[in-house]
Amino acid sequence: MDTSATVLQYRKPTASRPTEPIALRTLPATDASPGVGEANGDGGPRAAGSPVTGLISRTVRIIGLVVLTTLVAAACGVGGSSSSAPQQPTFSFVIPEGSAELLEQGETLEILPRELIAELGDTIVIENEDDEPHFLGPWFLGPRETLRQRFVTVGVFEGTCSVHPSGEFTVVVEDPEA
Repeated sequence: MDTSATVLQYRKPTASRPTEPIALRTLPATDASPGVGEANGDGGPRAAGSPVTGLISRTVRIIGLVVLTTLVAAACGVGGSSSSAPQQPTFSFVIPEGSAELLEQGETLEILPRELIAELGDTIVIENEDDEPHFLGPWFLGPRETLRQRFVTVGVFEGTCSVHPSGEFTVVVEDPEA
């Protein structure tokens, strides 16, 4: 089956000249799937599957993919780093298995400091290897869960802490350039 297309190109009408065809040509068949033709820059029809239509369609798909990738990256907090490996945490803590049981027996555990001073951009990772959930200041961490938090807001964040003797944990995030 011949999928080539015959195309008439038109000149834009003016007051002194009505619309008239200026060229008749046959476009070769392409691998593009047939569809509705598109208008070209001079107002004339363009056959579907023509090289120009394929180029425009491909360009639109590439632009769409770039925009989608940028939006997904922004939503995930990906920024300026050229490495795909996760950033090393500034602070790292582990709640060992059996911590809740030791606390119930009256043991004193100091897994986290009472107060943590961090700067914008710092990252904290807390791994709960225990079978019980724990309150850790502004966070709640379920059994066998890991928290990874990058600090992007200046402020004081505090709350109850089930693994510190004082029962409290405070994170102070400062801007080093302020």
